[in-house]
Amino acid sequence: MFERFTKDARDVVKGAVGHAEEAGAERVGAEHLLLALLDREGSRASFVLAALGAGERRESVRAALGEARRRAGLTQAETDALAGLGIDVPEIVARVEEVHGAGAMSGDRKAGGRRSGHRPFDRAAKDVLTGALRAATALRDRRIGDEHLLLALTTRPGVPAEVLADHGVTYESVTRVLHGGGEAKAG
Repeated sequence: MFERFTKDARDVVKGAVGHAEEAGAERVGAEHLLLALLDREGSRASFVLAALGAGERRESVRAALGEARRRAGLTQAETDALAGLGIDVPEIVARVEEVHGAGAMSGDRKAGGRRSGHRPFDRAAKDVLTGALRAATALRDRRIGDEHLLLALTTRPGVPAEVLADHGVTYESVTRVLHGGGEAKAG
């Protein structure tokens, strides 16, 4: 499959590995793919993100991803559902961090356990890569570009899709920009 990736898409995958390494994560996740997409300039996905106003709100997207990581990767919808059952996730996070330090529930390794070499992709990241292939195939594109990775991130349930949607980036808006000449506006 990777032989079909454009240079931009390959750079996103490499960037995702770099973000996982920086975070001390055991595996490369979908959130790392999103962070790597946010780093891009001059690519189709960066054009789409800019057209939808997410380019200007990169730091807000990064902050939202960081907050979800602190909640052990729970989406806001999952956090709200647990609150409905009487489980106060922010309180649990605060107590765990009080005892074990900031970011204790993130799943990231501490600096002392630094690991180099190959980092496997978690299920969510693999699903995004497969989704990018499906998006390219559905659009009859021969190559898989970073725009297909962005489309896949918007369709897979989880934190990246929720954060993107909160910032006006949905499958529909991305498709509109890609096929409508960029005449989209974030709402």
